[in-house]
Amino acid sequence: MAKFRYLPMTEQDEKDMIQAIGVNSVRELFAEIPESVRFSGNLEIPAAMSESALLKHMGRLAAKNASFDQYISFLGAGVYEHHIPSVVNHVVSRSEFYTAYTPYQPEISQGELQAIFEFQTMICELTGMDVANSSMYDGFTALAEAAGMAAAASRRKKIVVSETVHPEARQILATYAKGAGWEVVQVPAKDGLTDLEALEKLSDERTAAVLVQSPNFFGNIEDLGAVEKIAHAHKKLFVVSANPLSLGLLKPPGHFGADIVVGDAQPLGISASFGGPHCGYFATTKKLMRRIPGRIVGQTVDEEGVRGFVLTLQAREQHIRRDKATSNICSNQALMALAASVYMSSLGKKGMQEVARLNIQKAHYAKKRLALVPGVRIVHEQPFFNEFVIELDRPAKEINRELIKLGIIGGYDLGRINPAWKKQMLIAVTEVRTKEEIDLLAEGLGGLL
Repeated sequence: MAKFRYLPMTEQDEKDMIQAIGVNSVRELFAEIPESVRFSGNLEIPAAMSESALLKHMGRLAAKNASFDQYISFLGAGVYEHHIPSVVNHVVSRSEFYTAYTPYQPEISQGELQAIFEFQTMICELTGMDVANSSMYDGFTALAEAAGMAAAASRRKKIVVSETVHPEARQILATYAKGAGWEVVQVPAKDGLTDLEALEKLSDERTAAVLVQSPNFFGNIEDLGAVEKIAHAHKKLFVVSANPLSLGLLKPPGHFGADIVVGDAQPLGISASFGGPHCGYFATTKKLMRRIPGRIVGQTVDEEGVRGFVLTLQAREQHIRRDKATSNICSNQALMALAASVYMSSLGKKGMQEVARLNIQKAHYAKKRLALVPGVRIVHEQPFFNEFVIELDRPAKEINRELIKLGIIGGYDLGRINPAWKKQMLIAVTEVRTKEEIDLLAEGLGGLL
């Protein structure tokens, strides 16, 4: 037993359970599955290891990862390396938060409920919207849910989405659309932005919503004022996906007349963590509040007049008839939402502005510095936040392979999306990058090109 930290199930335990169930073997439990579709033979997996051997093995595998601790990262495309104040992990590591799941009983869940309420409030302040829900799985599913909400509210099936929206978000939208029977129409990009002429032509009275992202996938800032006029021309809903950190400085989508604003809260104190778990935010207007997916935490008073927090809106299939539900999302990312809340609270309004300003300043320095490197061309000359596209004399895949040897994680290889862009790379520069690190990237590219 020295191999284990716990007592595993013994053969006798298995016999006792089988006897209690009333079957002769575990195999009988799967009798309903036809033999023709059952796997026969042995799985090609390694033999079991002792705990000490397994820990060493996993440690060796982990050491192969190019982590932020050892490498300088210029990789973004939806997940970013930002400074996370130590207070964030201190709070989310408290057992009353990380073991809490669903605050159904308000009398014993006031801390969790208040944390979610504060998250909703700060998201509303950032986005300029009236109401926000208590978070969603991630930014991409939040965008797809926004399309679903627009289709339900307008009773229309056509969704118009810009090609400058993150490609993975568009893939998830397509998955939703297949089941829901929506028609998804993509608006082409022009010079790194949504082609407004094409958007106007593709939008009509059958359209439920226009979906754009700003800053968009290429890092460029869309003309939301111009998009809004087209989006509302036929009483469509205007949906914006936004990096919440950028809203520390940029005019919020709500001030442009957006009906729904979504995004991923990962830049707000949530670690990259190999792509998750993260936290989607979803904000909308009072008019559309009752159609919002997920749930909302509200503030009230008890019979003695003391402030308290409760779940006020739960329009999902877990609580009401399935055909009346606004969404089939049955959970939220409360712990990640808490991390975002602590992050925003610790920085404050001025801190959020300063971090956003650092992202802009450092990214713009990087753009100017890389433009001086022979063999590097800046692809778009548009206002941008903290990402921009460069074109190289060699395929980005090859360059990234060489940069790793120099201790640098390069930008996102756009050839993964479109073979015609195989020499293009999306560079992300956040507040944690230093001038010396940016110069090191420039020198590395200069040597490789």
